[in-house]
Amino acid sequence: MCGIAGILGKPEKTSATIDKMVDVITHRGPDDRGVLVEKDFAFGMRRLSIIDLGGGHQPISNEDDTVTVVFNGEIYNHRELRPELIALGHTFKTDSDTEGLVHLYEQYGPDMLRKLRGMFGFCIFDKKKNQLFIARDFFGIKPIYYRVENKTTQKIVSFGSEIKSLLEDKKYKPTVNDNAVYNYLAYQYNPLEETMFTDIYRLMPGHYMIVNLEDNSFKIEPYWHYHFNDKHVWPTTDVDSKNIVIKQEGSETDATYYQSENEINLAKEVRKVVEDSVAHHLIADVPVGSFLSGGVDSGIIVTTVQNLRKKAGAPSVDTFTIGFDHVSEHTEARQVSDAVGSNHTEIQVDFDEYFKELPKIAWHFDEPVADPSAVALYFLAREARKKVKVVLSGEGADELFGGYNIYREPFATSFISKLPSFIKTLFIKPLLLMPFNFYGKNYIYRSLTPLRDRYIGNANIFKKAEQEKLWKGYETSDTSPQRMDMYPYYDVVQDQSDSRKMQYIDLNFWLPGDILAKADKMTMAHSLELRVPFLDIEVAKISARIPEIFKYKNGTTKYILRKAFESILPKTTANRKKLGFPTPIKQWLKKQPEQVMNLIKENAYIQEKFDMTYIEQLESEHISGKKDNARKIYILLMFALWYNTFIPHKKHSNKKRV
Repeated sequence: MCGIAGILGKPEKTSATIDKMVDVITHRGPDDRGVLVEKDFAFGMRRLSIIDLGGGHQPISNEDDTVTVVFNGEIYNHRELRPELIALGHTFKTDSDTEGLVHLYEQYGPDMLRKLRGMFGFCIFDKKKNQLFIARDFFGIKPIYYRVENKTTQKIVSFGSEIKSLLEDKKYKPTVNDNAVYNYLAYQYNPLEETMFTDIYRLMPGHYMIVNLEDNSFKIEPYWHYHFNDKHVWPTTDVDSKNIVIKQEGSETDATYYQSENEINLAKEVRKVVEDSVAHHLIADVPVGSFLSGGVDSGIIVTTVQNLRKKAGAPSVDTFTIGFDHVSEHTEARQVSDAVGSNHTEIQVDFDEYFKELPKIAWHFDEPVADPSAVALYFLAREARKKVKVVLSGEGADELFGGYNIYREPFATSFISKLPSFIKTLFIKPLLLMPFNFYGKNYIYRSLTPLRDRYIGNANIFKKAEQEKLWKGYETSDTSPQRMDMYPYYDVVQDQSDSRKMQYIDLNFWLPGDILAKADKMTMAHSLELRVPFLDIEVAKISARIPEIFKYKNGTTKYILRKAFESILPKTTANRKKLGFPTPIKQWLKKQPEQVMNLIKENAYIQEKFDMTYIEQLESEHISGKKDNARKIYILLMFALWYNTFIPHKKHSNKKRV
């Protein structure tokens, strides 16, 4: 695990800057550093030594130094790939997974990506072609950012694992991208390819970039995307059999059939693939622990790890959980820990410590992510790093196996949505026009509104009308920012069910934009590598062909995943609803509102762009208990901290001028 950075140009420009770009991300790799300066570019890295501690120094080159790589991540199948490459004539000088990337590129070029099983963000210098090959992993576990000269010329200037590396080029003056800010208000993270900084972009998951070093031009290509298997073909005999009989879904009789014989076989297959992924994710030459939230996902990971360690005669795994004032999952996590016999650590964080660390957290994030649980990860990683260098976690299970309760919503709203049009027009829609709220009004709205017009992901904090109210002069300006158009993504899965459409949206946006962003940034802040076994390419393949009858059965979510591991999990854990390190942000924002609101109301950008009267209304409603505006206030708070950290500005006062 490392951090990488690169800058294009002649040595007199790049040699001094690349050192600064690398050193500003020392937290990603305190163990080692390496830099290569060439005639048209320079790149470098900071290393967190996990595999081949003594021999994995980067950059690493091939035998004749014509291919050189800097790499952030882990390749879990590098041991399986090595014999194939040796048989093809390649010579290895280290035991690191990094060197495998060099020889894979020599042999296969960009097609090498289809052979990888892991998380990665890397850059390969091809001296013969005088080009850079930059790639990001399938799901976006590891980040890659790049800066262009301007939107017109589309010439790349620099790239790296974190935006702060790109900011070390003092020729760039950070300015705010209003469009990204506007979308952040809705999503609680920035879902766009463009970042919050003008002219800085993210390389999207499952994509690679080729940079021509002759003129700094570049092209970006996709190499993978998640797609559902529409045929739902299942084996009817044991999953280990080589001669399986095939039966297709397509009728009520088939559905009944699946719920009996094939449910058992599918559960076996899911368990086998997940256990194999966990085993691969344990490959390391340093201590490995696990986060334990008390939910089913982390419970599966921890139980599987402990079983594998017992078989190998290894000591018990170290597990870690966190709690706050008013809420915690200590009891639930302890049930799993006691059942498997892990070495368990619990920590407790109060408001004062939480608030004190927020500016530092904003710096580590690069872009604001207003997910309160992200801060929980920050403190959890800080504690875990005292004992281990790698942790496993349960991210990705909800998106792949259907774990969010909102995915069941289409089944609940189908009754009204399927009514004849004249009934909806004459009797149902008029209810929405009533000037007061009543129980079920939101249910009616969601039933009558097409999914693509109402679902943007797990978070929809400021609704569209609220965004327009918050943004000064929104309706009167021709240059007002716009919400991201998700229709193209819905078009890709237009023939799928609504619940699958929701999954697809979250896999493309919520997962990389929120879940994985906080997982990477908050753990790397403490030089801790986080691995996510559910987000494995082999696990993804099986999840893509799970029909809904095996996701949302018996009133639950992730049914087949729970079924696969029910025999080894405590019963209370196997049936537990999702929590995931809850944070009492609602209560905390009432505890010391002035401390929070002053940061918001004194922010220069907020004063310029936002309606301060509306913000004061949000504050008064929340403090009085009239409305729960905690998430809206938290979005504004994290933005203010980000802006104060990264954007040159004059401090404004919230005092009214007379």
